[in-house]
Amino acid sequence: MKKLSLLFFVLVLLGTVSAMAQTTVSGRVVSEGDNEPLPGVAVLEKGTTHGAATDFDGNYTFNLQNPEGAVLVFSFVGYEMQEVPVDGRTSIDVVLKSNNIAVDEVVVTALGIKREAKTLTYSSQEVSGDDMMKARDVNFMNGLSGKTAGLEIRKSSSGAGGSTRTVLRGSKSVNSVSDPLYVIDGIPMVNNKGGQSGMWGGTDEGDGLSQLNPDDIESISVLKGATAAILYGSQGANGVIIITTKKGKEGKTTVSFNSSAIFESVMEKPDLQFKYGSVDGAAESWSYTPGNYESNYVDDFFDTGYNLVNTLSISSGNDKMSTYFSYGNTGAGGVIPNNSYQRHNITFKQSAKMLDDKLTLTSNVMLTSERTKNRANAGYYLNPLTGLYLFPRSGAEPVSDSSLGAQPFSYYKDNYQYFRTDRNMNWQEWFVEGDHFQSNPYWVINKQPRLDMTKRVIASLNIEYQITDKLKFQARGSYDYANKSFDQRYYAGSNKVNVSTNGRWNYKKYDDKQLYTDGIFTYQNDFGDLSLNAVLGASYQESVYGDGISVDNGTNALRYPNEFYFQNIPSNVLIESIYGGKTVKEGAFANLQFGYKDMLFLDLSGRNDWSSNLALTGNESYFYPAAGLTGILSQMVTMPDFITFAKVRASASQVNNEIPWGKIMVNHTITTSGVNRNTVKPFTDAKPEQLVNYELGTDWRFFNGRLGLDFTYYYISSTNQALSRPLSGSQQDNYYTSEWFNAGKIVNKGVEIVLNAKPVTGSKFDWNTTLNFSKNNNKVVELYPGEPDKYIDLGSSERYYSRVYTGGSIGDIYGTKFKRNDAGQIMLDETTGAPLKTSADTPSYLGKADPKFSMGWSNNFDYKNFSLSFLVNAKIGGKAYSQTEAILDSYGVSQRTADARDQGYVAINGIQGSTAVTQIDPQLYYNTVGGRNGITEAYLYDRTNIRLTQAALTYDFNVQKLGLPLQNASFSVVGNNLFFFYKKAPFDPELSMSTDLQSQSLDNFSVPATRTYGFNLKVTF
Repeated sequence: MKKLSLLFFVLVLLGTVSAMAQTTVSGRVVSEGDNEPLPGVAVLEKGTTHGAATDFDGNYTFNLQNPEGAVLVFSFVGYEMQEVPVDGRTSIDVVLKSNNIAVDEVVVTALGIKREAKTLTYSSQEVSGDDMMKARDVNFMNGLSGKTAGLEIRKSSSGAGGSTRTVLRGSKSVNSVSDPLYVIDGIPMVNNKGGQSGMWGGTDEGDGLSQLNPDDIESISVLKGATAAILYGSQGANGVIIITTKKGKEGKTTVSFNSSAIFESVMEKPDLQFKYGSVDGAAESWSYTPGNYESNYVDDFFDTGYNLVNTLSISSGNDKMSTYFSYGNTGAGGVIPNNSYQRHNITFKQSAKMLDDKLTLTSNVMLTSERTKNRANAGYYLNPLTGLYLFPRSGAEPVSDSSLGAQPFSYYKDNYQYFRTDRNMNWQEWFVEGDHFQSNPYWVINKQPRLDMTKRVIASLNIEYQITDKLKFQARGSYDYANKSFDQRYYAGSNKVNVSTNGRWNYKKYDDKQLYTDGIFTYQNDFGDLSLNAVLGASYQESVYGDGISVDNGTNALRYPNEFYFQNIPSNVLIESIYGGKTVKEGAFANLQFGYKDMLFLDLSGRNDWSSNLALTGNESYFYPAAGLTGILSQMVTMPDFITFAKVRASASQVNNEIPWGKIMVNHTITTSGVNRNTVKPFTDAKPEQLVNYELGTDWRFFNGRLGLDFTYYYISSTNQALSRPLSGSQQDNYYTSEWFNAGKIVNKGVEIVLNAKPVTGSKFDWNTTLNFSKNNNKVVELYPGEPDKYIDLGSSERYYSRVYTGGSIGDIYGTKFKRNDAGQIMLDETTGAPLKTSADTPSYLGKADPKFSMGWSNNFDYKNFSLSFLVNAKIGGKAYSQTEAILDSYGVSQRTADARDQGYVAINGIQGSTAVTQIDPQLYYNTVGGRNGITEAYLYDRTNIRLTQAALTYDFNVQKLGLPLQNASFSVVGNNLFFFYKKAPFDPELSMSTDLQSQSLDNFSVPATRTYGFNLKVTF
């Protein structure tokens, strides 16, 4: 009996030990601050090699070997190691703190998939929403300038709601602007740009990005190369900018209110003279006799602009459901009088877990209403700035009553219209009628009203099902719809060069629509030392752009003056149906990432697209692959103690990009006189444009993350450009006189360097600094085979030529130059003494528009409750051309013409016949080199500039100490584009008149550069 009792006791003891050995512990690991799940965190039982890694949602589970006194060790690159005693618990959740190694441990990649940054085989940078919005720019993309290496951003001169030119790693096509793809929460969005300004005039009509609420953005990831973006297909060929929006978070419901008041003032106007007037009532101010004339009217014309932005957001959630709601209101007034902008944004995002947390449903609806009045013009025509700058300094006789004699500008401000009895209506008061491009500025801003409106909805649904611990499936769908209208009215009496005697109505209204859906399987598993992350999916995308109507009577008289309706359109003007095209794209894609001992990673991707833009060509289906390899050197070999992290990477990819819509089909047009037959032969043998990318990089962190260096070299070759050429007489048939064909090779290669450091760290004071450097060399290796002198015109007029030649680069500037002898002297006309110029028929190369390199230096200082941040941007090299300065000189209204008259001459190294000439008459000189058809070389400027782009001083209130019923509160003083440390051009060369491929680096009566300054208040309840 005793033996049986002893045996029973031993069995019970062994069973108890066994049960203890099998104790299971589980939990979830998230990052501090944003509570985002951290996949791939190593969770080990201390003193053993036993443990697990967290899954996609940050969850882990495993059995303890020694439950008694067990301690869990949580470790992850870029976060502080944490040890947590088990103490008999079976569920342990952990929040890991960043150790500032800045490896960007978990980043959002293509399709919204999260990956550990150390495993990536390509370059990627992430910017938080708070960092991006420190200076509170209305268009959030401008806040990225200088914060990401290789990202070129040029801001439109049209003010609030204007579009942005964004290029990653150089221009790659002569058919498009090489903009990256923009993605919201993993789903592509529409970012169509409206019309743009050119030499002759026009208005920027904004883009899709300007309609988003920046306060809804959690972070932005910039995937720079095609290797990073290949899973998005050809639309990601120029890189991808992934926007991750805020969502509800677990815990107590929070209410946040963010309010900013930003003021805008003109930073730099043209340097004008008000000392010399005109002679005998001329429009130009070329008197040599000084006078006492009005001098403040240019300054007085510009207003102090404002941007008022208010956002209210509510976040709530628990372990089963989360909700985020926000309402944003933006009101802005520009520096041009009567220009205003208003935007309303509503966002509602909800996520719910069901079926034992296996099923997650996430829905997001973003609504936007945008209204812009009198958006600023640029270029010659119907622009208030031409008349403002060029008005004769000594005054001019009004057209309504010449007996009044010469009147100063103030007269025309107070009397911009007069009653014309023979027309029984008000008419423009000015000193000249039908001048090629001059109008009364106050008539333009009051009697040429423009209203642009956009109503937009972006709705998406994401269904995610956790099939097993390792396998997940998600299906997503989105619908992006925008209704846009543009209504420009010119009243009778406007400049008759552009407007009929009864007025002009330029109106269009159209829809942009995009439907997107995809289904994606993701699989993650470890097999001993090997790990596997796999993605398999398919997508469908249908886009319809510019579907609507348009009308513009131009100089054809309306039936009745100043009535802007369709029934008032003259019979010789068509009300047109407009259509930007419909594109259907289907894709199937896969990605495999193999890891070995968490230190070597192989990434393989492939995608096949089917595009309707290539239908009937036999090339509508195209496949492209990508491969990358990453090695974590610091885990492969023993490094010195001062090296915290070291990584090398290499990748290669090939991406095919479909040709623009409308090249395949024959598209005839209908005019008032009948059918206008298309003369371009259908492009039935079209091939997709092909981009081949190679990238090498390395990433190092020193002194426990206090110093970091990321270096990237890339090479991008773009071939199979869609080019046009004329058909010879024997080739012409069915009225076709030209055709499209595939040819050309464009190469972009360069380096990107990101250097970050934390020079000072302490309990009270911290200093973080980051330097972004990028250098890109764009070269057109080949354009038209066997025809090196043949070029593509990207916008040429008035001695300014933007052309693409073999051996050059996209954006090269051509024009006329001073004619010089072998000694370099400027040759002068032997009769008049005027400088001679080279032939405009064969314009000369003047320089590249792109800078040699770019830098952005950002700093953040934290002292107790204060935080000071600033960003310095530098563009070194490159050229820009100013038609504004050329015109001002020819009219004698620039300060340099007054200085020359004060001096009595313009110094010149010239030669007239065989006689050396060192001085020349100012009017003769500037009338020759300036004006609409002068010498381009004289107005070509170095684009180099260094500026203080952003600055913000923030104070975080200690709400608990103050006894306030708040979670937190902060107040900031902010500024944007505050001043230049160095600049050569007499204008801001980074301000873009046009954000498309045309008229790059051209300044022609654009709105002057502005600075903004103000404050921001943020409180959270």
